[in-house]
Amino acid sequence: MSNITDNNTTCICISHETHDEERALYGLVHACVNNVTFAGPADGESSLKECRDICVVDSSFSLRYPLWHTTGFSLQNVTMDELTRAAIWYARHGRISNSTLGGIKAVRECSDISIDKSTIDSPEFGWMCHDLRLSNTTLTSEYPFFHSTGVSLDNVTMTGKYSFQYVDGLTIEDSVLDTKDAFWHARNVTVRNSVIKGEYLGWYSDGLTLVNCHIEGTQPLCYAKNLTLIDCEMVGCDLAFEYSDVNATISGHVDSIKNPRSGMIFVDSVGEVVRDGSVYDCTGEVLVR
Repeated sequence: MSNITDNNTTCICISHETHDEERALYGLVHACVNNVTFAGPADGESSLKECRDICVVDSSFSLRYPLWHTTGFSLQNVTMDELTRAAIWYARHGRISNSTLGGIKAVRECSDISIDKSTIDSPEFGWMCHDLRLSNTTLTSEYPFFHSTGVSLDNVTMTGKYSFQYVDGLTIEDSVLDTKDAFWHARNVTVRNSVIKGEYLGWYSDGLTLVNCHIEGTQPLCYAKNLTLIDCEMVGCDLAFEYSDVNATISGHVDSIKNPRSGMIFVDSVGEVVRDGSVYDCTGEVLVR
């Protein structure tokens, strides 16, 4: 450990060490952690809990709950393995780049967190966060972004299930989403120039806008309010738009459309428009160019 003084601020430098004890570097302030391994037989938790203004570089984690209640942090070239459970909770103002997050529930109830050029494999990732930004990143998660607000994805490749449920305020651009049941009960969502694959897309959403998107999967976009599609294509989509308030322009063919509640849907061709079996008054129009 060494100290460096710059502009009347003392920065603690911790490098080339191994820590496995409980709360190993608890409450660290104005510090750089370089080439440090958090692992070992003591199996201690919360290694960097309640830290302020820290930078962690070229380090690895294999212990639980390392960055809880940490404010003002950056992780660069950091690896968290599958044993690093619930790694970053209740944290603020964090920057993560060129890193791997591998433990379950990696980020939860955090605010102002950006993740760039990273790989994430974490079930239940990003729950109840605000201002969470992912770019140039690969994400695998069974149930990501539950009940979060102010989320953005740019150039993200995502594989998952039950994604973005109850999200409010979400933008996605230039991404590939392979996910079942995405955007259920989501509000104020805009997706541009992206691929969306999965069953039962966007049910019960309010304010979902899809622009220039490629959509695949059965029974998409039902029970939706304020639904807008602009220059999208729908491949293998059957029984779409049931009981939705929708305005859409769709390029190409749609397998089938069922009982849109209101609005206008423009398509190049449609296999079938189902107009029976409705329990609501459905006035939505389907217009073939």
